[in-house]
This record gives sequence, structure tokens and C-alpha cells, in this order.
Amino acid sequence: MSFDRAIKIAPSILAADFANFGAECAAVEREGADWVHVDVMDGHFVPNISFGPATCAAIRPYIKGVMDVHLMINPVGPYIDAFAQAGADVLTAHLEAGPHIHRTLQAIRGNDIKAGVALNPGTPAAAVSELLDMVDLICVMTVNPGFGGQKFIDMSAKIKALRSLIGDRPIHIEIDGGIDPTTAPLVVSAGANVLVAGSSVFRHGSANNSSPYGENIRAIRSAAEGVWA
Repeated sequence: MSFDRAIKIAPSILAADFANFGAECAAVEREGADWVHVDVMDGHFVPNISFGPATCAAIRPYIKGVMDVHLMINPVGPYIDAFAQAGADVLTAHLEAGPHIHRTLQAIRGNDIKAGVALNPGTPAAAVSELLDMVDLICVMTVNPGFGGQKFIDMSAKIKALRSLIGDRPIHIEIDGGIDPTTAPLVVSAGANVLVAGSSVFRHGSANNSSPYGENIRAIRSAAEGVWA
């Protein structure tokens, strides 16, 4: 998984058909997704329950590219090995989920996968200033984590601050929450390059009728890349 700052669209399967995950993952990749984003929720750190390592292992054969696993769980440590073995390429833990985020990031990288740290809307950019040499990705939540389909919270100032802190380090800035063709240019102009999108990708389509997925992905990408035009 090489690093570049090109725009990446990462559909969140939280908005996909739960009864048909494998086909849904294959469909969004076929229609132009760069990464597949897997939102793991425990009903404790966030008020929702989604899926765990077994689901990740089950869908891994259907994903040819990057499986981007976002852990909205607490504790994180006991589950790192399981998600790594399930095939995660990127494993992201929340800074707010425990007292030893540096140890968590070490453990993730110790499994020879990319390490990410996620920040809730109320957590400032400065909170990761001592972690920049431990991370490959910083995920900025633009909704409060726990549910799909929420209204976008503008975190442009935080994204700009992170972009400045990162400098020339090979770190992705990922945005998760409320991304669509209207909000994508806002976060990209602030410095983000990985855009997680759930309902705005999966609406109006299905694994058997995937062309709307492609249309939705292209609309988000075009809006985002238009910032650089």
C-alpha cells in the first residue's frame, strides 16, 4: 500500500446491504471505489453495534484493494490482532477510546499494517501532535460517531491545522461523516484526501444494479478534484 495524496473515495459498508456484503464490496470497487471502509461499532464506545473480525475476514476475499477498518470500540487492544488477521490494510483507533493510544498504534504497526488515529468532533488537532511519527492516517470525524446518515459538521479549521502539523510526512487525512458532492470540496480544500462516504454512495443502487454507485462515486470525486482544477 504505497502513499500518495490523490483523492481516494472510501465507501462505508455501514450503508450497504448487510445481507449481501461480499457482492456489495465487489460492486463499489468495480464502480470506482479506491478503498472499502469498514465501520466497527461495539455498542459501548458508540451507541450502535455493527460487526467484528469475522465479518472482515468474510468480506476480505471480495476486496481487491484497501480494506480500511475503523474501530469505534473500547477497549481496542484485545482486538488488534484479530482484525489484522482478518485482513485489514489500515486499522484506525479512536484517540478517545483509551489512555494509551501510543501503545495501541505500536501494536497496530507491529502487525505490519497501517495505523490510523481518529478524532471526534470535540477533539482538537493538537491532541495528535505527539503521535505524528506513529500514524499513517488521521481520521477526522465530521459527525459524532455511531450512526450513518448524520448531518455534516464543518471541521475545516481542524483539517487545516492537521495539514500544517503533518508537513511533508506521508500521512493521509481521512474524513468520515456526511460526505457528498457538496461537502467534499470543503474538506479537500482544507487538506483532506481520503473521503469516506456511506449513504451518498450506496443510495439508489444495489449489488445487482451497481451503476448508481459509480455515478455517486464519480460525482463525489469530480467535486473533490474540482478544488485542484
